Amino acid sequence: MSDTITAIATPLGEGGIGVVRIGGDESFSIMKKMFKECPENIKPRHTYFGHVINIDGEVIDEAVFIYMKGPASYTGEDMVEIQAHGSNVSLKQIVRTAIDHGSRMAEPGEFTKLAFLNGKIDLSQAEAVIDIIKARTDMTLDIAEKQKEGRLSETIESIRETLLDVLAKMAVNIDYPDEDIEETQYDDHITDLRWVQSSVEDLIDTAGIGKIAREGVKIAIVGKPNVGKSSLMNAILGEGRVIVTDIPGTTRDTVEESATVDGVPVVLIDTAGIRDTEDKIEQIGIKRTEKAIAAADLIMLVIDGSKDLEDEDDEILHFIEHISGDRILVVYNKEDLGISVDEEFIENKLPGCDVIKTSLVGENALKAAEMVSSVISRKFDLENIKNTESDIITSGRQLAALKSADDDLDTAISMLESGESIEMAEIHAHYAFDTLGEIIGEAVGDEVLDTVFSKFCLGK
Repeated sequence: MSDTITAIATPLGEGGIGVVRIGGDESFSIMKKMFKECPENIKPRHTYFGHVINIDGEVIDEAVFIYMKGPASYTGEDMVEIQAHGSNVSLKQIVRTAIDHGSRMAEPGEFTKLAFLNGKIDLSQAEAVIDIIKARTDMTLDIAEKQKEGRLSETIESIRETLLDVLAKMAVNIDYPDEDIEETQYDDHITDLRWVQSSVEDLIDTAGIGKIAREGVKIAIVGKPNVGKSSLMNAILGEGRVIVTDIPGTTRDTVEESATVDGVPVVLIDTAGIRDTEDKIEQIGIKRTEKAIAAADLIMLVIDGSKDLEDEDDEILHFIEHISGDRILVVYNKEDLGISVDEEFIENKLPGCDVIKTSLVGENALKAAEMVSSVISRKFDLENIKNTESDIITSGRQLAALKSADDDLDTAISMLESGESIEMAEIHAHYAFDTLGEIIGEAVGDEVLDTVFSKFCLGK
């Protein structure tokens, strides 16, 4: 008999409705003890209105009760959902009452983990659940929904079926060898394994899209103080979230906000300047700026185009000049005052960078945001990313498994090409088969499962 678990399934905070989940063998009996007006014959998947009572019979709240009998439930086990008012106090009292009646507090992701363990979903579908919960754009949600429906699982299974056929043919050669294995048999195995490897590598190539969909394009906005970084960030966001003043050093730490460009999430990081300072708090901000630059997909360098470069500009240029130019966008601000800065010097320092000239005052700020968005869209091919129909790899765990399988397939092919025994090549091909199975949850250890489900919230 499994444990009966309970948790609040909706975000904490005030709301019209809050949901408490109870799952496990005792969930139905616990519900009956908590339901003041509980009918004699409760039908699964029907809603019942009444009052939740605590262990002393005192009313906690009005609620709607829904009983789902396993295996026709999310987890595959008996489940109950109690839909009460979205009060933290009442929801916590409902959970406490369920625990008083014999359930225990669920761990993060434990309901979804049970769904996986009970065969309702595979591991890649379970990972898609957390992507759905955290989706910030339509594109992110669409990719996660397709993975939740099993699209990636079907692709992995198809690749494994082909690989299993190859392994079967190799086993025949091993178990029933001729005096001399014909070269054509080696060639057939190589051709088949190359097809499998190509399919694996096609999935690996989608990892960049998956990362963008899940984490967004990370853009660090850098420049000396009072050059217009915060104004540019506010223009892209479309609202004044970042304080803008004429006092140098207003931004003393990194400020991170999210936007959407062509339906794709973009994470904007407004940074402190990079300069020598005795201010310890400002020094921390500068260190964080350096980390943000290192982690960014794109560095947006804002420069006052109306005057010559100053020492702080030079310090920033020196810090980023080793970065590939295709990761840099130079924004010359204050174009309305005339461009006086040495553009050739800057662009020689940052070969291959993109450049726009603008002004971040009044309506011009909106035009600047449109120009920046256009560059971002082009550099990261966001339109194609948004419209892709491919299966997308969205987690580091999936990518690591695919790369491992790719390496083993490469080894198996190389062995066959060099005329080594089929037995040795078969071992590595089998490793690849097993590793691909880990993506959908075959033969994964508790440590992997704990890592995956620890990212979930309580109640899911």
